[in-house]
Amino acid sequence: MRFITHNYHKLGTELVFEVPKQQGIAATWIDVEDHQFNPPAEQLRQELVDKTKKGLTMNKELVAEAEAKLVKVLDVYEERLTHSKYLGGDRFTSADLSHLPNLYYLMGTPVKRLFEERPNVSAWCRHILSRPAWIKVVEMVEKNKAV
Repeated sequence: MRFITHNYHKLGTELVFEVPKQQGIAATWIDVEDHQFNPPAEQLRQELVDKTKKGLTMNKELVAEAEAKLVKVLDVYEERLTHSKYLGGDRFTSADLSHLPNLYYLMGTPVKRLFEERPNVSAWCRHILSRPAWIKVVEMVEKNKAV
């Protein structure tokens, strides 16, 4: 994703900053998503979404462990989002974009409460999940589910 956002940053919505300091801040949040948010979010998605679709029993201990890890990350996000509208700064960047797939799935599970309990995280989620381009992606995904 970094290659695409940097190589094609002038086409459509700019997802990277030109200023090196701002670029570094956004890159840091991409790393946080990759190494801190994504692992527990993926585990929760697999247990609460994928296993449910397949009729399998979820591992409650694994869900509890992943929720505990996600809570810690969301607390950091809550603090960050008191200072800026988006994780990477004052505009939507690839740092926010990278969260969308897991957010989409987690918002349809009981884990949604962890996001809603944090006002800044909740507002950030509502805002990025309501972006027109993301809504189009969701429509395509939902259409393919019906087929």
